[in-house]
Amino acid sequence: MPLSSGDNHPQRFELANELHARPFPKMRAPCSCAYLAIKQPHDAAHRDPQEDRRHLLALLNHYGAAMPAEESNHYYASLGRVRLKWERHTEFVTYTIYADGVHEKPFTDDLFAHFPAEWIADAPGKVLTSCIIRVEPITTVQEAEQTLDEHIKGWFVEESLATSRVVDDNAIVCGDFRIDPAGHVRFAILACDGVSERRLGRIAQRLLEIETYKSMAMLTLPEARRIAARVGELDDELARLVSAMAENKGPESETLDRLLRMAAEIELLVARSAFRFSAAGAYEAIVNQRIEVLREERMTGRQLFSEFMHRRFDPAMRTCRSAQQRLTDLSGRAARASNLLRTRVDVANASQNHQVLASMNQRSELQLRLQETVEGLSVVAISYYAVNLLTYLLTPLAALLALDKKWLTAGLIIPVVLAVMGMIRRIKKGLNH
Repeated sequence: MPLSSGDNHPQRFELANELHARPFPKMRAPCSCAYLAIKQPHDAAHRDPQEDRRHLLALLNHYGAAMPAEESNHYYASLGRVRLKWERHTEFVTYTIYADGVHEKPFTDDLFAHFPAEWIADAPGKVLTSCIIRVEPITTVQEAEQTLDEHIKGWFVEESLATSRVVDDNAIVCGDFRIDPAGHVRFAILACDGVSERRLGRIAQRLLEIETYKSMAMLTLPEARRIAARVGELDDELARLVSAMAENKGPESETLDRLLRMAAEIELLVARSAFRFSAAGAYEAIVNQRIEVLREERMTGRQLFSEFMHRRFDPAMRTCRSAQQRLTDLSGRAARASNLLRTRVDVANASQNHQVLASMNQRSELQLRLQETVEGLSVVAISYYAVNLLTYLLTPLAALLALDKKWLTAGLIIPVVLAVMGMIRRIKKGLNH
């Protein structure tokens, strides 16, 4: 029973079509292709799709070609006698021109004429890499050996040349990963009779991907070197601060402030380099995977693509990983040193606070004793005025009773003092309650 549209997940067809959205090109020897990868000079997690689309439409309008669908990330169309493949990736966008036949002069850049100079200058970014692939037919591997021996010095730099038989001896691939005088990286594919068009297209696509992702991964190397140099300086400064902490040199608050400023700079380095380091690891994995699927076999003692990468590319990636690891380790050590010194400062502050509290308690006791002394004087003063007031009040009554004023005053003193003392005691009891 067929499913209704309401039974399907909203993204089911979109996700299924994504697996088939980027088909490999069909290529038939002899043929050639020109390739451009464009990236913004600064690091950006995502490209502006509108700018990439505008740039693609400018090229298509130049040739009067059909327009791509909205929100598409890939496009394949005919531009007269050549074919164009456009792909948009996270950090870069690629343009590939495929043409039948090869130029009489090997690796001429005539095919790049399909990319107008003003159009390249108006690109949303700069050219990260550009490649030329020359595909020639051969009958046997021995014929390929003869072709390489005759043309290798003119096509490639022999010192850097990597050559291997790939995909079950169906083709020979060659490349030196150097930029030629015209500004392009050269690859050659010698395709045996009977290799399918799709398979040949996959081989060419793998070579372009190896060069592109290798270049993307290598973007991290200058940043890694800069960070490694700064990490070395910060490491020395951290060692000096920790040594000062161990020897109790200088004010701890000043040392803590320097540690916190150092930790802030380290975290800033981590934040700014995290994307580039993680991207380098991902691109390195793709390069190794693309080389692996070629299923290389050695050809008469020549170095393989995997060996070239092991000697030239892997050391750069190890440098990047080392810089990242050193930065991570430094961040952890700076955090531990800051926590240790902060603990010492807290303990010192706690000791000072204890001394302050003890001093406050001592002062409170002195104030209490002084207060008790003042209370005694207050009883005397209040009693004095109270006795005088009562004496004035009771003098007329004493005259009627023929009582001497002195005896009246003397008789009032003790009751008044006791009354005042009782009143003050009740007030203190009420306040304490």
